[in-house]
Amino acid sequence: MLADALQATDQDLVLLFAQGDSAAFEEVVRRHEQRIYNLSLRMLGRPEDARDATQETFLAALRKLPSFRGDSSLGTWLHRVAVNACYDILRRRKRRAEEGLPEDPGAAPGDLAESSAEAVDVQRALAQVPEEFRAVLVLHDVQDLPYDEIAEILGVPVGTVKSRVHRGRVGLARLLPGTDGSPGASDGKMEA
Repeated sequence: MLADALQATDQDLVLLFAQGDSAAFEEVVRRHEQRIYNLSLRMLGRPEDARDATQETFLAALRKLPSFRGDSSLGTWLHRVAVNACYDILRRRKRRAEEGLPEDPGAAPGDLAESSAEAVDVQRALAQVPEEFRAVLVLHDVQDLPYDEIAEILGVPVGTVKSRVHRGRVGLARLLPGTDGSPGASDGKMEA
């Protein structure tokens, strides 16, 4: 069955998993894990939190995949689950701060895989952008998803996605050192 899973579409994998093929779920994880982790890392800013969100995403998928209806692509559905997992972690982080509990001293913002100071500045600034704008910026500018797919993931109209992308970019530009508060002359895409 493993050979079948490697050549199957995502929709086929869902059906194989529903029939009891555990290799099908392993293939789903293999195909989508890196994108889910990257989304989580950019939304949360901490590798530890990103690993937790990725794990929560696939645990939820393991429980709910047999009831996946296929109204959207599997990737879109997994992105939605991941965004929700990230929101949960951000809410817990906010509650801890409100309760006066210390943050994890070993956690440092920024993508450890990226070595340039500019990338670290962007990651730190992105962590300060409000959640609803951060999600669309990561999905559109980092993961290069189209507006309609982002709208489906977030459950909002396409116009709202476009507005949030614009407002998020403006907010991000204001937070970046050495910018005048307006998006630069680039195409508006952030480096992955």
